[in-house]
Amino acid sequence: MASRIEDYALIGDGRTAALVGRDGSVDWLCWPRFDASALFAALLGTEAHGFWKLAPAAEGARHAWAYREGTLILETVHTTREGAVRVTDYMPVGDGSHLIRLVEGLSGRVAMRMELAVRFDYGSAVPWVSRSELGDLRAISGPHKVVLRTNAPLRGSDHQTTLSEFTVHAGETVRFVLSYGVSHEGDPPPVEPRKVLAETDHVWRTWSDACARGTPWDAMLKRSLLTLKALIYQPTGGIVAAPTTSLPEDLGGVRNWDYRFCWLRDSTFTLLALMDGGYVEEARAWRDWLQRAVAGNPEQAHILYGIAGERLLPEIELDWLPGYEGSRPVRVGNAAVSQFQLDVFGELFDALYQARLRGMPEDKEGWRVGQALMKHLETAWRQPDEGIWEVRGGRRHFVHSKVMAWVAYDRAIRSWDILRDAEEAPPEPPIGHWRAIRDEIHAEVCARGFDPELNSFVQSYGAKALDASLLLIAHMGFLPQDDPRVVGTVEAIGKHLSRDGFILRYDTDGRSDGLPGGEGAFLPCTFWYADNLIGLGRREEARALIERLIGICTDLGLVSEEYDPRVGRLVGNFPQAFTHVALVNTILNYSRADGPAKERSGGKERSGAADASESEESRDSGRTAAAH
Repeated sequence: MASRIEDYALIGDGRTAALVGRDGSVDWLCWPRFDASALFAALLGTEAHGFWKLAPAAEGARHAWAYREGTLILETVHTTREGAVRVTDYMPVGDGSHLIRLVEGLSGRVAMRMELAVRFDYGSAVPWVSRSELGDLRAISGPHKVVLRTNAPLRGSDHQTTLSEFTVHAGETVRFVLSYGVSHEGDPPPVEPRKVLAETDHVWRTWSDACARGTPWDAMLKRSLLTLKALIYQPTGGIVAAPTTSLPEDLGGVRNWDYRFCWLRDSTFTLLALMDGGYVEEARAWRDWLQRAVAGNPEQAHILYGIAGERLLPEIELDWLPGYEGSRPVRVGNAAVSQFQLDVFGELFDALYQARLRGMPEDKEGWRVGQALMKHLETAWRQPDEGIWEVRGGRRHFVHSKVMAWVAYDRAIRSWDILRDAEEAPPEPPIGHWRAIRDEIHAEVCARGFDPELNSFVQSYGAKALDASLLLIAHMGFLPQDDPRVVGTVEAIGKHLSRDGFILRYDTDGRSDGLPGGEGAFLPCTFWYADNLIGLGRREEARALIERLIGICTDLGLVSEEYDPRVGRLVGNFPQAFTHVALVNTILNYSRADGPAKERSGGKERSGAADASESEESRDSGRTAAAH
């Protein structure tokens, strides 16, 4: 049985990542990319679906683990009655083909046991295992091959696994190097573990030393940025939402999705987190990935893409896997790729605007692609969509989606203000037309998306339901933070969507999203709530909430998509980029007067066109809210 989600560590190399349990078992690894099929899938099943365990043979050993400062190198100290050993787990950065485990004797002697069960294609394929002339263990299945090189004795077992039993004395080192290659080529070349360990340590420390400082939570800020770095697919700059699939939002439930892809929705949040955290190059690579991914027919723009920009991501169910703690089905691919989600247009234009604002070199084709998208949006913004949460219960006129359509036009207009002063300015777009549409959207949202009785914006036109995405209204610059309608919305969400101090995305009890069962509190929403408290000057409340959120992160500083306060468990895919992005931005919002929320909204110098041209109906709505 898999460990608790919070009992896993992440190691990675800029191409893929592995989850290592506190018990010393690697229960998840996809090679050679994040979205490749897993050869260790015990996370979603049993040991029969692939794992690699390295731990003391005796029961009752004590375990203590930590990352090396500023790195993704995991060190676990196992202590038994007879001695102590340190296991160092790491993947050489940028290599994409090695997972290395070093066992070093610290004191006395410790009897160790290694068990390796390679099961390709998500646990469904048992490989053919043989020995090379040099004694290396080779496992092959179809196009896949892994080679294990070690100085420890190996033997087979009746359960189609490879075992090693050995004793490590103080000062001794036993090495295990698992390397991936394709079966029709020669074995991947060997590496010298100590040499690549030093190189990997240097790469991570050099990168993390550039991290922003001066916050009350510098260590957590650095760890979150390191986690984001680990989720970047280095060859393209694409950032996966998580390295896992089908970790449930509700233990034992059906809300299990594949997050090993890149969502446009995360664009601006991620861009700001990286840039404000001190990482302009990573932000530029992400911006470039965005522009390549959306290039093409605007009507065929997707909400998510593969890590190299792939568009075909069909969703299938792996019926041979029982799922994490019985949570079925296990899904690979994501059917949401075919959904229409209006908000991603706003995310895209906001990200490109923020990049331009910071002087990133302009791609001439990027502006042409943007204009084509704006033309498509002229009619698209009037249509219902599936919304930010990718509901499967039918399209609606979601308020957040309409706000983000406004953002798209607003940022396109602001971008032109930057581009028209360039040496080679592009031809002037229909700015007056864009302003008219922007103002029309603003007036409609204020008139149809705000409920005076609730004194709050609502999830969709004509509904009474609340939605945590409405917490972003001020941060988008749609209305000022102190607007009575915004204040009322924050108060309503804090009152009606709070569970044990954490914020739900929306109320799932009514199955308004087309799915049975509930889910945990969506952690980015709770960070957004903290951001609003900061913006409203309620800093003591905000700090207490930030401390509570950091408190549910693991002892290694990792966090998943959601948290179930009923059972005190992390749930959802792990670690979750969007949550770490939200954590970074909230720390910076609290610590800086001009944090990401102010930057994104435009601060007090918010674009005034929408304000000046609000319809009389919109202004009446505001007066009603203020008097409520």
